[in-house]
Amino acid sequence: MLMKIAVVVVLLIIVASLFGALRALVRNQEGDKQRTVKLLAFRVGFSALLLILLGVAFALGWIEPHGLGG
Repeated sequence: MLMKIAVVVVLLIIVASLFGALRALVRNQEGDKQRTVKLLAFRVGFSALLLILLGVAFALGWIEPHGLGG
């Protein structure tokens, strides 16, 4: 249960960062280019964190893959 919550929180952070970068890109004001780059780098970092988190959880047996269908 805790693992599912952690994954959802990290996904929400990734989405919030992506939309923040989009907003900064659309506004196109002075200094927004740096903000856009920082937010996109933040998103990439959290995406890597999510992959590592899922890999560790899989290796420790906290999550298990399942097939589609019955």
